[in-house]
Amino acid sequence: MDISKTYTRLRIAFQVVASSFACSHTFEYAARAYFASAYWKTILRLVNSFKFMIVVMLSLLPTLTFASAESVELLKAPVNLQDKVSLQRGANLFINQCMGCHSLEYIRYERLVTDLGIPPEVVKEQMIFNGQDIGSKMISSMDSEVAAKWFGIVPPDLTLESKLRSPDWIYSYLLAFYPDASRPFGVNNHVFPNVGMPHVLQDMQEKLEPEEFKQAVGDLTNFLTYSSDPTKLSRERIGTFVLIFLAILFVPVWFLNREYWKDVK
Repeated sequence: MDISKTYTRLRIAFQVVASSFACSHTFEYAARAYFASAYWKTILRLVNSFKFMIVVMLSLLPTLTFASAESVELLKAPVNLQDKVSLQRGANLFINQCMGCHSLEYIRYERLVTDLGIPPEVVKEQMIFNGQDIGSKMISSMDSEVAAKWFGIVPPDLTLESKLRSPDWIYSYLLAFYPDASRPFGVNNHVFPNVGMPHVLQDMQEKLEPEEFKQAVGDLTNFLTYSSDPTKLSRERIGTFVLIFLAILFVPVWFLNREYWKDVK
């Protein structure tokens, strides 16, 4: 019997057994790692899904809140951003009736000139009362602490109110005041029950005819809608020219494409 051959065979067999044993352990470790990673991936998916549900619920919370408050049918606001006369009347009404408490922090007085076509001397003499220049922001001069003491809360900035609530909500809200002796200012509101704001347009409402008052409120709503997106008109105008340019450019580009590919098979 050849001892060297026998030794060689035994060594090979031992290596095969050892390799198989090592492979089985490697497979076991790999399986454990796979199932562990799958487990954590499942956990991560559940966590991400939970986060997504929280984000969705938080994003819908303001909508649900407004929906619960809007138990009355909203009126359709007569918004027309092309009507500069209406926007001018609305700007004048806001400055004289609303700006004592509310601000338009993201709008400057100069936009009344460039966008609405109001002469700069009229803006300086009849629309700026707190010593600011025409390039200043439209900020109320009322002190926030005094406002909180009088109304129980600081009056909000109205620049983006139309985006937040909608023009129909603003229009309906301004027309929905009614007498209520139980309230601090003697009025309440159908759209916003128990609101802390007085009916600042009451004197105007008593002097004007109902249709005239609705028109004035419509002008004010129109201006607040403009203030929430003052570049909308310029964007739409530029977009129209861009579409016309692309339509004209399409013709030579189409012929050029046909000429370029006519010899390509």
